[in-house]
Amino acid sequence: MKTKGTSMNMCKLVFFAACVAAGAAWAGRTVPATFYIDSEKGCDTAAGTADSAAWQSLEKVNAAELIPGDQVLFKRGGLWRGQLVPQSGSPAARIVYGAYGAGEKPILQGSIARGQPDDWSEMKPGLWTTQPFQAKVLNQIMDLTDSRWSVSFQEEAKGTLGRAQENGRGFNRVTCQASGAKSNLIQLWGPQVKELAPGLMLRLRVRSTLPFKLGTVEAMLNQPPWTDAVRGPCGKKAIGTEWQTLDVIMLEQNKMEAAYLHFSIGGALPAGAVFDFEPLGIWRAEVPDANLAIRRDAGILILNHGEKWGVKKWSLDELKAPFDFWYDEEFKRVVVACDANPAKKFSSVELALTTHIINQGGKHDVTYDGLAVRYGGAHGFGGGNTKRITIRNCDLSWIGGGLQFFQPNGKPVRFGNAIEFWGGAEDHLVERNRIWEVYDAAITNQGNGDDSNEINITYRDNVIWNAEYSFEFWNRPATAVTRNIVFEHNTCVDAGYCWSHAQRPDPNGAHLMFYHNPSATTGFAVRNNIFVRSSNRCTRMFNDWRKGLTLQNNLYWSPDKPIMRWTEKTDYPAADFAKYQAEMGLDAGSVVAEPQFVNAAARDYRLKPGTPGTALATDGGPVGARIP
Repeated sequence: MKTKGTSMNMCKLVFFAACVAAGAAWAGRTVPATFYIDSEKGCDTAAGTADSAAWQSLEKVNAAELIPGDQVLFKRGGLWRGQLVPQSGSPAARIVYGAYGAGEKPILQGSIARGQPDDWSEMKPGLWTTQPFQAKVLNQIMDLTDSRWSVSFQEEAKGTLGRAQENGRGFNRVTCQASGAKSNLIQLWGPQVKELAPGLMLRLRVRSTLPFKLGTVEAMLNQPPWTDAVRGPCGKKAIGTEWQTLDVIMLEQNKMEAAYLHFSIGGALPAGAVFDFEPLGIWRAEVPDANLAIRRDAGILILNHGEKWGVKKWSLDELKAPFDFWYDEEFKRVVVACDANPAKKFSSVELALTTHIINQGGKHDVTYDGLAVRYGGAHGFGGGNTKRITIRNCDLSWIGGGLQFFQPNGKPVRFGNAIEFWGGAEDHLVERNRIWEVYDAAITNQGNGDDSNEINITYRDNVIWNAEYSFEFWNRPATAVTRNIVFEHNTCVDAGYCWSHAQRPDPNGAHLMFYHNPSATTGFAVRNNIFVRSSNRCTRMFNDWRKGLTLQNNLYWSPDKPIMRWTEKTDYPAADFAKYQAEMGLDAGSVVAEPQFVNAAARDYRLKPGTPGTALATDGGPVGARIP
């Protein structure tokens, strides 16, 4: 792993005795400790309990055996690339991920750098590519002949999985009755792989009565946080009625001891199709250029830290305009339209990978304080089924844009929120954060399932600008529960005026994006906020759930776009704000007026004394974020 200004340092021999002693002392410990992480001078074999004996890598942090009450502190001014997988504390003693020292907030970064001229080669005039990877197949490590698989059909997807035989050979047979709209609606799970390596090859025989394309195969955890160990594409060729053999090279994504074979075929396998597959085995693969391979889809091409950015395309032929880019999954590379070597044209070239920077699925009793989370193609903070999470004083920027799945018609769906609580989410607090340049929502709680209960979540004193949505919410189905969601004292500016807006298939910027919400909703309050300018509208509500909603004492400024788009039928412009209040029964005490900020150009969005909004809040004070 590369870290700021240095590769992994050679550790001093003096650490060895300390590490042995520390290992004995910390085994089975019951007293919480503080661990220090230094990206430049740390060493992963150090004790970690002092700045002078700090750890260095995210891998070490993720693998550490933490107990409730522990603190993990990253040194300010440092930078770590990769994914943080937090551990759970207890209701009485949270685990804290924070910062120490002087300087800028420590950066957790979900991108890989391709800023050296040797990182690129010219494919043809005007097209530049990162280096493709090559793999050499070695020894077989696992025989999968006659291996047994299980299937998960979700939501509208329906079908069966069984065994069949032909010419004395057994294989697995999926009969599809309904495919569903998303890949994860039909999931196939296979045996556990215990000999994981940086490169593996899966050999698979396949055929289908109706043609379709198989996406990727991976080995991953079969429970939250659903982390994948290795993954690889199955190629571009459609599966037809004749048997064909696929050799799938799977590259390491996360270091793990064991994982389960898995692939998803929902939305791809046609209804009425019979899909036969026979896994044959797994071989070890030598990947000498593994560090050059871009192992995941790239959601954003970020040039000079946001001075310029790329427009994501889906094939080589689509690369026309400057900085159009395409992720070639087969050869694990990115191709960019550019009139010169990108690393010579720009001092910084970052590729934001499609993975959550902080993957907190299934975790509870965690506090994050004072971190900078940036350059990720999926979510900044992501994961479902969480309890008692606090995210405080963090900066989140340049998030989202990665591929989530392909629709049955072949159209891609991109995604990425800065802070997302998915599905079951209870007792969360998000406060005093700054969030900008986000593909989808700066902040959201959303879910889709009978267990998607979203309860007691507060968002306050956050400053948000240049996100497609400042706050997005929806919860399904009607059996789900939404209770006590509070969005208050936030300052939200320029929704939809972001890097992603023009390249979205559905540009629809809004500060409050309330998609269809049939859940039983009570105590949902949006109050004392500032909403300034939007590319499309300030608020968009797809269905009527006003019985559980309070909009109150907010300051709006939207001179040329509607304040509200009601159930996709009625727009209320600023000139009709009083009519909107009367007809909808919403936004009591709210006003439309242009706020005067201390220094908007410097992102100082505090209100100037005596200007609109300074005495509007329900407590008689100013609306917007209360940040010194």
